Amino acid sequence: MGAGCTITGGAWHSYYDDALVSGPAGIDIDHMIPLAELHDSGGYGWTTGRRRYANDLGSDVTLVGVTARSNRQKSDQDPATWMPAPAVHCRYIGEWVATKHRWALSVDQAEREALLRYAAGCPNAVLAFDRAA
Repeated sequence: MGAGCTITGGAWHSYYDDALVSGPAGIDIDHMIPLAELHDSGGYGWTTGRRRYANDLGSDVTLVGVTARSNRQKSDQDPATWMPAPAVHCRYIGEWVATKHRWALSVDQAEREALLRYAAGCPNAVLAFDRAA
C-alpha cells in the first residue's frame, strides 16, 4: 500500500478467465450484477440509501476482482448473453443468483432459462426464482 491507500503491488486471480494478474493495473472490480442489469431488475426504484450496492463490501461476491479484459467482455450482460470460462460456470451462476437474491432483484425469462441450463451441469445446484421481471 502506498500513500492514500493506493495499491502498489500484489497478485490477483481473475476467476472469470483463470488469469493471474501481477500489479493493480490489469485488474478491474466487476459488479457481479452489472449496474445496467441492476436497474432493469428492479434497482431503478431504489432510494439513494439502497443504492449502496455499487460499493457493497458486505458480501464476498458482489464485487469481484477480474481482468480488465474479462470485465469489458462481460460489460452489462447477464448469463443469457455472457458467461466466464466453462470451468467456473457453477461458481458464477451461484454467485449471480446469490447476489440477485440478496438484493431482491428480478430475473427475466432469458436469464432464467440460461441459469437453469447452466445449473443442469452443476452438482447439487438448487435454483429458486421467486421474482420474475
